[in-house]
Amino acid sequence: MEDIEKLIKTSMVEIERMLNTKTVVGEPLILEGNTLVPLVSVGFGFGAGGGTCKAKPGEEGGGAGGGGGIKPVALVIVNKEGVRVETVKGAASSALEKIAEAVGKAACKGH
Repeated sequence: MEDIEKLIKTSMVEIERMLNTKTVVGEPLILEGNTLVPLVSVGFGFGAGGGTCKAKPGEEGGGAGGGGGIKPVALVIVNKEGVRVETVKGAASSALEKIAEAVGKAACKGH
C-alpha cells in the first residue's frame, strides 16, 4: 500500500502544480491595438485503489488513473473603447473559429 500512497501523493502534487492562474487565464496577446486575454475551463479527474491478496498474504496490488481537459470559454478584449468579454460557446463552430471571430470584431471596433 505504500507504493499506492506514494503514487497518489506524487499525482496530487503535480495536479496542484498545474492548476494556477496562468492555466485558467492565458498570456495576453496584443493585436492591432487590442489586448486579448483567453480564459479557459480546466477539469481534472483522478482515482486510485489498492488491496492485498487474501490467497497470498503479503502480496499487494493497485492502480491509479486520471484524465483532464481544457477548453476555451471566453476572450477578454481590452482596447480604447473599454473592456468586454466575448464568450466562446456553441457546437456549430469550433472554439478556434469563435476566437477568430471575436478577434475580428475587436479589430474592427478598435479602428
